Amino acid sequence: MLEILEKGGLLMTPILLASVVSVTLTLERVLFWMGQRSEVAPEDIIKLVSKGTFDKALKMAEGAKAASIMVLKEGLLHRNPQPRLAMEAEALKSLAGMNKNLSAMDTIITLAPLLGLLGTIIGMIQSFGIISETGLGNPNAVTGGVAEALIVTAAGIFVAVSTLIPHNYFLSKSERAAEEMEMYATKMEVALDLGNAMQS
Repeated sequence: MLEILEKGGLLMTPILLASVVSVTLTLERVLFWMGQRSEVAPEDIIKLVSKGTFDKALKMAEGAKAASIMVLKEGLLHRNPQPRLAMEAEALKSLAGMNKNLSAMDTIITLAPLLGLLGTIIGMIQSFGIISETGLGNPNAVTGGVAEALIVTAAGIFVAVSTLIPHNYFLSKSERAAEEMEMYATKMEVALDLGNAMQS
C-alpha cells in the first residue's frame, strides 16, 4: 500500500489529507444526525397546543434536540404575539446547523479529482521528458511516469466518489428536515389559534 502511495507522487499527500478530512466530516455529520432523533413526536405537541394545554406541551418539548421540536418550542415560547417569526428564526438556525461542513465536503468533491488530474499531467510530462532524453529504449522509466499518473488520478476520483455519497445523503436529509419544519410550523400556527380560542 505504501509503495503504491509513493508511486503516486507528491500530489498523493494533499489527496490523502482530503480523504482524512472527508472521513472526519462524515463522522461528525453522522453524530449530528444521530443527535436529531427524538422520542417526542411533533404531532403530540401540536395536539396538546390545540387543546390549549400550553404548559404541558412546553414540558414535553423541554430537553428535545430535534430541529422540528425546537421550532415548535420557539412557537410556544413566543405564542404572543409573533409565533411565526420565532419559528422561522429557529428554523433558519437549525438549517445552518444541518448544512454545517457540507460546503467543505463539496470542496473536496471538486478538488480531489482536480488534484488527480494535475498528478496525471505531471506524470505524463515526466514520461515525455524521459522519452525526449532517452528515446524509447528505456520503457521502464516511461511506464513509471504513466503509473504515477494513473495512481494519483484513481486516488483523486476515489476520494471524490466516497465523499459525494455521504454529502448527497446529508444534503437530502437537510432538505427533508426543512420541509418537515415548515409543515409543523404551519400546523403549530393553526394549533395556537385553536388553543387560544379554547382558553378564552
